[in-house]
Amino acid sequence: MDFALNDEQRLFRRTLREFVDKEIVPVASEWERTGRYPAEIVERFAELGLFGITVPEEYGGLDLDRVSFALVFEEIARGWMGVAGVLGSHSLATWMIAKYGTDEQRARLLPDLASGARRTGIALTEPAAGTDLQGIQTRAVRDGGHYVVTGTKTWITNARHADPLPVLVKTSRTTPAHKGMSVLLVDPASEGFSIGRDLPKLGYKGTETCEVVLDEVRVPVGDLLGGAEGRGMQQVLSALELGRINIAARAVGVSQCAYDAALAYARERRAFGRPIAEFQAIQLKLADMATDIQAARLLTYWAADRSAAGAVNAEAAMAKYFASEVALRTTMEAMRVHGGYGYSQEFVIERLYRDAPLMAIGEGTNDVQRMVIARALVSGEATLDW
Repeated sequence: MDFALNDEQRLFRRTLREFVDKEIVPVASEWERTGRYPAEIVERFAELGLFGITVPEEYGGLDLDRVSFALVFEEIARGWMGVAGVLGSHSLATWMIAKYGTDEQRARLLPDLASGARRTGIALTEPAAGTDLQGIQTRAVRDGGHYVVTGTKTWITNARHADPLPVLVKTSRTTPAHKGMSVLLVDPASEGFSIGRDLPKLGYKGTETCEVVLDEVRVPVGDLLGGAEGRGMQQVLSALELGRINIAARAVGVSQCAYDAALAYARERRAFGRPIAEFQAIQLKLADMATDIQAARLLTYWAADRSAAGAVNAEAAMAKYFASEVALRTTMEAMRVHGGYGYSQEFVIERLYRDAPLMAIGEGTNDVQRMVIARALVSGEATLDW
């Protein structure tokens, strides 16, 4: 049993870490406060090939192993969780196109998506349908060689830059509802497609999160993902398993940054004539944080590694649930170590504290993850072994 990264993964992590430390960390807090879009960082993502992390090599992608995939999001989130979202939604959509797309769809879309010449996202959530995706109301009605799509999507990352934007729709009314759901690859230049507004957020800044309005948008039948109706829910749920590993890795990155900042501050800050790192109360916080983070990291890498062999519903849910709860605890404890300075925008902790809650909500709330885990255990789909 080997818990170490291999040589290729270590080299890849070193490259990522140098990039993050040099080009993201120095600007993250200022750009986040001013609402500046990180165009230069996004350009560097493209230069490093990161838009192709889930794209097969034959289409110009990196086709990373799953642990390396997790490393991307851990390292970038360590610098700025918000910009990791630019790659997160994109990588889920490219994975879906690579796995489920027709030969024509893959050949037409994946090379540009891998290079960053095009970007994408994924439009699932609606104002009245989040966790319950079967409750979506966006409809796609067949009209000759097109589908006519009407509905509203919300909380859509990369909405302004997605080309195409995969949209979960109902192509027929069935019982159960999921059998009538499909994914359409929508061209944002289509008449009737518009961005309603940017949603104000507590954290997760740096990438846009928007409302998307589809008003009788005509989508060619050839842009039905996979070429067959009724498979959308299966396509989306399998992508969300990968998405949970992405979220877990981001949570580890945020937690690591909080711990690093707390440890450095504890060594430097003096009270009663000595560094606060010498006080047992601070040492206990650091010990708890370090133990939680390492457990979250190993659980995330384990789930990532297992995902290469197929479905990892329970494993991905465990990683996402645990790592995101660790991020909530760690950022709070790091703020306590900093005292009043942790509440100041002059220190990184307050940004991390605002970013952490999203990981407990995104890709399915943690209560949902617990239900996924429990059902898998009860049914025998998952067991506590290797």
